[in-house]
Amino acid sequence: MSSTSATSLNAVFKAYDVRGTVPDQIDEDLARAVGSAFVQVTDATATGVVVGHDMRPSSPGMARAFAEGAAAAGADVTLIGLASTDQLYFASGSLGLPGAMFTASHNPAQYNGIKMCRALAVPLGMDTGLAAVRDLVAAGEQATAERTGEIVERDVLEDYAEHLLGLAPVTGRRLKVAVDAGNGMAGHTAPAVLERLDLDLVPMYYELDGTFPNHEANPIEAANLADLQAKVRETGADIGLAFDGDADRCFIVDERGEIVSPSVLTALIASRELARVPGAAVIHNLITSRYVPELVTRLGGTPVRTRVGHSFIKATMAETDAVFGGEHSGHFYFRDFWRADSGMLAALHVLAALAEQDRPLSELLAEFSRYVATGEINSTVADQAAVVAEIERTYGALDGVTVDHLDGLTVTHPDWWFNVRASNTEPLLRLNAEAADPATLERLRDDVLATIRRDS
Repeated sequence: MSSTSATSLNAVFKAYDVRGTVPDQIDEDLARAVGSAFVQVTDATATGVVVGHDMRPSSPGMARAFAEGAAAAGADVTLIGLASTDQLYFASGSLGLPGAMFTASHNPAQYNGIKMCRALAVPLGMDTGLAAVRDLVAAGEQATAERTGEIVERDVLEDYAEHLLGLAPVTGRRLKVAVDAGNGMAGHTAPAVLERLDLDLVPMYYELDGTFPNHEANPIEAANLADLQAKVRETGADIGLAFDGDADRCFIVDERGEIVSPSVLTALIASRELARVPGAAVIHNLITSRYVPELVTRLGGTPVRTRVGHSFIKATMAETDAVFGGEHSGHFYFRDFWRADSGMLAALHVLAALAEQDRPLSELLAEFSRYVATGEINSTVADQAAVVAEIERTYGALDGVTVDHLDGLTVTHPDWWFNVRASNTEPLLRLNAEAADPATLERLRDDVLATIRRDS
C-alpha cells in the first residue's frame, strides 16, 4: 500500500464516497487496499462484488487494483468495465452484489474516487460502513483468504438499457433531442438507451474524455449548459438533456433554450409516478420547491421532507416505501430502480411525458412551476453559527413565520421561505430562497444576504 497517513485518509474518505486528486491522494495501491477492506465490511466472500469505472485516465487501473484486492480477500469479482454510476447501481441491483464505481462525478480531471454500495444498491456511507472501510485501510493489513477470488468481465449495458426503457416507455410523436454528454459517461449510455427510441438525436460531446476538453461535466453550473442551450436554439430541438460526468444526474433545457429547474422535473415525475402508484409517498429535500409537496398532496400522495443528501433520501425511501424522490441538485431516485438515482431514467420520464402530447416542453412544464427561486447562493462566513443565530432572531419574531432545524435553518412564511445551511467542508453559508413573485424574492434575498455578508 502507498504511504497513506491517517490524516490523508480522513481527507479522501468523505461522507458518501472516497474522493481526491490522483496520484497524490488516491492511487492504485489505495484502491487495492480499499477493495480488500470493502470485502470484509460487506462480507462479500459469500456473494462476490461488481466493479465499474468511468472514462478518467486513472479509472481502469484503479478499478483493476480494487478487483485484485477484493479477490485476494476471497471474493469473486465481476468487472463491468466502462459504466455510468446508475449502470453500476443496475448491476448491483440485478446481480444482487455489493458494488464499487470508480468516478469523481462532476469534479475536474485531476480527481478520482470510489462510490460504494451494498448489494441491491443500498448506500455505503460513513455511518453505514464507509468508516469501517477507512479504519481497515488505515490499519494497513490487507485480508488474505484461503481461496483467491475469480475476476471475470461482464457487459451489462444492453440489460441496463432494456431495464430503463421498461420502466419509462417513450411512445407518441417523434422528438428532436439534443444530448450533451459533457465527454462523460452519458457518451457511453445515451447511445445504448436513446438510439433504441424513435428520436431525432443531436449528440454533443459523446467522446469519452476524462480531461473534459469542452466544459466541466457539472450541469448544475449554468455556464456548463450554454453549449446545449445554443444547440437547442440552433437546431430547433424539442428538448435538451445534459448529464454530469458519471451520468447519474440529468438537467433539462426546454425548446426555447431555457434551463428547467430540477424542482419542476421532480413535480413532473412525481405526477407520473403517482398516476402509476396512487397514494404513494414521494420524497423531496427541504430546498426543493414548495410546489412539490403541494402537488403530491393534491394528487393524493404523501409528501415526505428530508435533509439534503442522497443517503437521507435513500434511507427515507426505504422507511416509507416511497415511489420516487427528487433533489434540487438533479438527482432523481426511483423505487423500481432499487431506490437509486438515475439521470437517464429521469430523462426518459420527461421524454415520455413530452412525446405523449403536442405541446412544447415549456407549456407542459408551466403547470409545475408556480414559484420563483434564487438557486443556491454561497457566502464565505467565518462564524457561521453566530450568523445563523442572528438570522433566526430576526426572522423568527415575524408574524406568520415558522422555524425548523431539520437541516440548517429553514424559515417559512405563507408567501416565501428560505433555508440557510453551513457547508460541512468549507467556511460557507448556503442560502436557498423561494417566493410567490420576483419582487418578493428579490427583497427577501437581499435582506438575508445583507445579514449573512455584513462582516465579510
